Order: sequence, then C-alpha cells, then structure tokens
Amino acid sequence: MTAKIRVLVVDDSTIIRRLVTDILSADPEIEVVGTAPDGQVALAKLGTLAAEVVTLDIEMPVMDGLETLVHLRKTYPRLPVIMFSTLTSSGAVATLDALARGATDYVTKPANVGSVTEAMQHVRSLLIPKIKTLARSAHLAALSETRASLSQATPTVHRLATIRPTISKPVVPPTLIGIGVSTGGPNALAELLPRLPKNLSVPIVVVQHMPPIFTKHLAERLDAVSAVRVVEASDGELLQSGSVYLAPGGHHLEVMRGERGLELRIVDTPPENSCRPAVDVLFRSIARTCGAASIGCILTGMGRDGLKGCEAMVQAGARIFVQDQPSSVVWGMPGVVAEAGLAEKVVPLVGFPFELQQAVRHSTVAPSLVRS
Repeated sequence: MTAKIRVLVVDDSTIIRRLVTDILSADPEIEVVGTAPDGQVALAKLGTLAAEVVTLDIEMPVMDGLETLVHLRKTYPRLPVIMFSTLTSSGAVATLDALARGATDYVTKPANVGSVTEAMQHVRSLLIPKIKTLARSAHLAALSETRASLSQATPTVHRLATIRPTISKPVVPPTLIGIGVSTGGPNALAELLPRLPKNLSVPIVVVQHMPPIFTKHLAERLDAVSAVRVVEASDGELLQSGSVYLAPGGHHLEVMRGERGLELRIVDTPPENSCRPAVDVLFRSIARTCGAASIGCILTGMGRDGLKGCEAMVQAGARIFVQDQPSSVVWGMPGVVAEAGLAEKVVPLVGFPFELQQAVRHSTVAPSLVRS
C-alpha cells in the first residue's frame, strides 16, 4: 500500500482548519498529520510531523504566512507550500508576495458560494490535485538528486531522445511569441521577462493560469522590473513590439488579424482543461493567425493545457520551446508537450531569454521533429 501524503494545515480560523481537514481526510491518498493556528506553532510542529505538504493561510496573528515562509524556507527549501488566499485585491498582492518568498502555489478561499457543500467542493477541486501533484514532483526531484549524487552522473537526458530530426526546414522569422505557464509561473516570468531587451522586435502574449484580479497585479509587478512593457491584455488592443500582454484572469485570450495588424480578443467561451484563460485557446489562435511566423513556449505547470495548442502551432509550421524538468516546479505542461515530440528545444529557464532573442534575430535552419 502506498504511503499517504502527509499534510500540515495552518490557518487561524477554526472553521477553515476543520473544513480543510475534513476535505483532505476524505481522500484515501492524503493524511492530515497536524493543524496550527499561526506560523509560530506551525514551525514548531514541522520538526516532528514530517509533513510533505503545508497549506498556509496568509493573514494570521502572532506570525503571518509571509513571515512564516521566510523562516520555513531556511530549513525546508523544497517543502511544497500552498497558500490559502482570498480572492481580493489585497489577497492577490499578498499571494504574489508569498510566491516571491518561496511559496510553491496557492488556492483561493471560496467566496460568494451558496452553501457549505459548494464551499467544500470549491476547495476540494482546487486543493487536492495540487497537493498530489506537488508531493509527487517533490518526491521525484528528491529521488533524482539522490541518484545523481550516488552515481555522480551527468544530468538526465529526457525522453526527448525518442525524438529524431528529419528533413531540415527553413525557419520563418517570428512575428509573435506565445507563452503558456501555470504552477511556478509568476516566479518563472519574473526571471524571464526582465532579461529581455526593451527593443525586442516582436510582441509576446502570455497565458498564466490565475483568477481575476491576480493577473492585473502580476502584470504591474512584472512591468516594474522589466525593460519590456508588461500589461494585462485588453479587448481590441493592437499588439506592439517590445510589449508583453498577460491574459486577464477569468477570460480566454485570442490573437486575430485586423486592419491595423495583430489585435487581441477577450472571449468568454467555456473553460478548457478546467482553465480560463487556457493556453490551448491562445495557441490555436496564434496558429490560425501567424502560422509559421510564431514561437510557442510552454513553461512550468501542472496538467496538459497547451498540448493541443502546440499541436496546432506545429501543424502550422511554428516552433515550440519548452522548459526543462530540473528548472520546472512541475514538469506537467512542458513534459507532455516534450514527450509528444512537439518541442524543438527543451531549455532551462535561465536559457529562455537567449533562445528567444536568437530566434527573433536570426532566420536559421532547424530540424522538423517526429516521434521515433
């Protein structure tokens, strides 16, 4: 029998602690090994509970979530921590602060729900998949580090070894770059975008899985530290070189070709892959609009969103770059694209600025890729 995932629940609200505990305990793969009303108590318990995941409230007495994170990361740098956040402007700011301080992911508390049953379903649908995915990723990362240490081996070659080059094809200079990202995305974007030059000759359109309000604050933060301009996308906006457009939370984003050039369209069609915005929606529109004159990038994230969109882009002649496993918080989204044989390049996060600038500056010859 597989050992259960050990979770510590930290929240100053007795009701929330009980709600989360009941939800998690009902899952056969999860065990709540302890609860704490504030960060100070949580830190004291971590040493004895051997928790594998922590759910952490932000606003608490004695020691709040942000201060707790700072202390926790000194001793437990890899322990998955999921913030429990409110869907408000202040909650969004605090959550982004927490992610910058080392939180792994977040879940928003239920708001404007009609019953306790609906509230529990909201938390269950968001929290349990994250706990399982992050615990699994942390376990695999630990195994990989142990094996590398024991063998002093070179970095593992991904299953991309099953992809082989065929006939080379000319690469069309891109007119647009699309980026899809989820878990670990805010920090990944904060590393990538500030390293791009102000005079980047193409626009970039980004889908980061986030709820409303959060994306506006994320765009403002990224804009403050980047030479390129970063904004939350608006309907009908004309794409400009050297600008980055972040899909607004709660809405899909598409690219269309208008009389003035490439424009953005905000659409409210149903969620795809349980996401809105969804990478697949954006990338399909890029395939229709820009075809081979585009690049799709899939960064860290859980799930499969982006796979179908990358398929459409590759069929249209576009190039696909994905983040490698060691630098990803979760190698879900980039992993499924790589393993499907769609990625021309598998790149460490730190290498993305160089690769994108090289791709924009030079028209080269690259191999088309097929599965062995």
